[in-house]
Amino acid sequence: MTDRRLPIFVYGTLLPGERNHPLLAGRTRSWTPAVLPGALLFRGPRYPVAVLDPAGDGQVRGEVVGIPAAVYDAVLADLDRLEGYAAGDPANRYERVSRVVRGEREETEAWLYVAGPVLTREMLPTADRIPGGDWRHRDSLTGGAAEV
Repeated sequence: MTDRRLPIFVYGTLLPGERNHPLLAGRTRSWTPAVLPGALLFRGPRYPVAVLDPAGDGQVRGEVVGIPAAVYDAVLADLDRLEGYAAGDPANRYERVSRVVRGEREETEAWLYVAGPVLTREMLPTADRIPGGDWRHRDSLTGGAAEV
């Protein structure tokens, strides 16, 4: 798995009230609002996709989730499976990367999932950007497909 037991930054269907949240329910120790700077959020067919844009001023809003050590490896394996990620696989839907995210009081390094080769090639060219980078406000989306 990994020897780096970082918290997980979630920004879409894993958030409380969203359809994949049950995967984390009862397996976390903390949830802290945070922002991922240098990223853009897009609306996929049924799920969000974050794209790193280090030169840009975009941001993605989400939460940093603390996972207890006793269940960490199992939770990370479940998330990798959900996101279609396997280390070194060129067919990944998402890539798991570590980035610094900003909370209200501090910055912290966290794992997060961003568009992998498959999503970048197949979905992003016609995806709609979510203004403000907040999946919870996706229904206020305006405009058409965005350039990546």
